[in-house]
Amino acid sequence: MPLAEKIHTHKILKIASVDTSLCFLLSKKLGVPKIISQVLINRGITNPDEADKFLNTKIGQLLDPYSFLDMHKAVAIIRQSIEKKERIMVFGDYDADGITALAVMKDTLLKMGADAVHYIPHRVREGYGLNKNILNIVKEKNAKLLVTVDCGTNSHGEIRELRRHNIGVIITDHHQPQGNGLASSSQSHQPQGQGLPDADALINPKIPACGYKYRDLAGVGVAYKLCQALTGKPLTEELDLVSLGTIADVVPLLGENRIIAKEGLAQLSKSRRAGIRALMETSRLRSQKINARFVSYILGPRINASGRVDTADIALNLLLSKHDHEASELARCIEVHNRQRQKIESQIFQEAQALISKINFKDDKVIVIAREGWHHGVLGIVASKLADRFYRPTIVISLNDGLSKGSGRSIKNFHLFEALSECKEYLQDFGGHSHAVGLVIDRAKIEGFKEKINHLAKEKLHLEDLIPSLEIDMELSLLDLNSQDIEKLNTLEPFGCGNPEPLFFTRNLKLKSQPQVLSRDTLKFWVSDGAVTYPVIGFGMSDLADSLINADFLDLVYCPRIDEWQESSGIILEAKEIFCK
Repeated sequence: MPLAEKIHTHKILKIASVDTSLCFLLSKKLGVPKIISQVLINRGITNPDEADKFLNTKIGQLLDPYSFLDMHKAVAIIRQSIEKKERIMVFGDYDADGITALAVMKDTLLKMGADAVHYIPHRVREGYGLNKNILNIVKEKNAKLLVTVDCGTNSHGEIRELRRHNIGVIITDHHQPQGNGLASSSQSHQPQGQGLPDADALINPKIPACGYKYRDLAGVGVAYKLCQALTGKPLTEELDLVSLGTIADVVPLLGENRIIAKEGLAQLSKSRRAGIRALMETSRLRSQKINARFVSYILGPRINASGRVDTADIALNLLLSKHDHEASELARCIEVHNRQRQKIESQIFQEAQALISKINFKDDKVIVIAREGWHHGVLGIVASKLADRFYRPTIVISLNDGLSKGSGRSIKNFHLFEALSECKEYLQDFGGHSHAVGLVIDRAKIEGFKEKINHLAKEKLHLEDLIPSLEIDMELSLLDLNSQDIEKLNTLEPFGCGNPEPLFFTRNLKLKSQPQVLSRDTLKFWVSDGAVTYPVIGFGMSDLADSLINADFLDLVYCPRIDEWQESSGIILEAKEIFCK
């Protein structure tokens, strides 16, 4: 798609070119306004049939779970274990993706009559994934089969040891395999060094030879596909949990993830799960229609909170709870943990910024900072906020005398997992995705790692890659906006990674009212393009009040909404960027 690029103060605005003929074709075929057609084109959806599927998702569009090459094998092994009354352990991760995956998997197994138990490692004491004590853990639980969710792809040694002791292993995961990882576990068991573990069955869409056509499932999505295959049912009643974990894990909300998220969000809004209802109540979302933003910023962080500051079993017990009183107690506990998480995160964020102030950004394109005493549980959140603030790949490490743990978050054009793969001689362990990673490193090797990853960044990142950009869907005049079209923008939901909320741009507006500063640094004012006047609201933009008053004109990047506050139903523009001129 051709883009008109313009450096605009500290950000690059990328305003999509309007394809008039294609826009007209889609609008005619789909019966939608031009504004919808253009957004679809900007998302790479240009075929009318594909566009119709995007706008009108159906459960029947989900792929056959048996498309996974190892799915038949995994189902046969689990069913045999159930028939033999052997105990099955489900091993999960401590984040929202892993917790929801574990809840869906364990609940399904129990309903099938399995003797199922679970284990979630402690984030600080044990770290991510299978660890060196996994054999003892499985033996203590007297389990004969281990099923992983959201982990296991890179646990070669641990899985080899389990199978050597006649423990069956089925992996469900979505993480990138280290090494080439190109073969399937069905193509004979892989020796060490070929990128794949020696599991009985490996279900991971990131492995090309797995046979599955959609690569971007979250960990809970992969677990859900196994549960579908096990039961022979679509399991739509599980989609509230599957959507929660999918959205919280920030995977692209396209393809199957879009179907999962859209159907699951509808269920979340009217969930019959005691735990979900209690979580919504403590989060003050009882009467809200739940959308992806609520999951990303309210529900997801709370599910994550217990695993960050205590044990993730609290969140799992909440999701599996059948009793209102128990669920309410657990939800209140999670609320306390979330406030504790916020306090710890705020302190580390301030300390991290002080360290970053000493970095010479001319030399360092990747931020690598380390300090003793930083809580492992919030390193990823801090890294994400720092990457957003400074728009640099950021790795935050908590120092120990021996091995130190860290988390990293990246920017658009820097594949952080691949970068770590090229720096693996400095790392004890690592894993993750293009934009989010975790690592373990010897304290003495941090400086060498920092030099190596910055050397790679200098080769791969250009100056414009380090300037944040805004993808603008259309440039409009205010006269182009109407309530009917804005309401139809909701058909593009859920918004998130891969399907961002549409942004629009209007230039040369005049301020038509004195800016009001409301609570929480919110700014409200009116603007006009000479023909139409609309209110604007800017959250966290109160510091721009004086600039607005002194500006001759302003350019506005915004999301148009229907203002339903106090029974009003007019158009309001939610400002994302304001450029005073």
